[in-house]
Amino acid sequence: MENISNRRIVYMAFLIALSIVLTRILSLHIPIGGVEGIRIGFGGLPIIFTGVLFGPLAGGIVGAVADILGFFLSPMGPYMPHFTLTSFLTGFLPGAVVFYFFKGETSYLSLMVAIAVGQLISSVILVPLFLNHLFGIPFLPLLIGKIKGQLFHVPVYVYLIRVLLKNVAFNISLETG
Repeated sequence: MENISNRRIVYMAFLIALSIVLTRILSLHIPIGGVEGIRIGFGGLPIIFTGVLFGPLAGGIVGAVADILGFFLSPMGPYMPHFTLTSFLTGFLPGAVVFYFFKGETSYLSLMVAIAVGQLISSVILVPLFLNHLFGIPFLPLLIGKIKGQLFHVPVYVYLIRVLLKNVAFNISLETG
């Protein structure tokens, strides 16, 4: 991301806005113990897509900014920087796996591994751990729910990202910025 263009900034801003809408408005929120315990939606898709398309740092920035702006636009409980970290990692980890481990390859296998690693660390492990630590919500039921959710989300994310990467609108030359 050394050479960031205006076009790339516009794409990232659009993906931030899309993530906020998909997370805050078009998701199903299930409260547990007075806080949001389960969220069913596709707010992570634009964040992961950014990491895969523009690299891990861009994915992390989009994730963190979407979380912070989303909180100010539509708070769902108190602000917790723990969840900004998980949102950052949601974009950073898949981007890092694709760019550094798979050398930019975006096959089904590489995307499946990259997204599964990112979701395992951020959504399956860290979110339940933080909810348990911060609010005392039992860890194991949250963990089981997150695992079940990601068994659905990961393949859907892979499919949708492959479709988006083939779309002419996102045919962005990464070399020219």
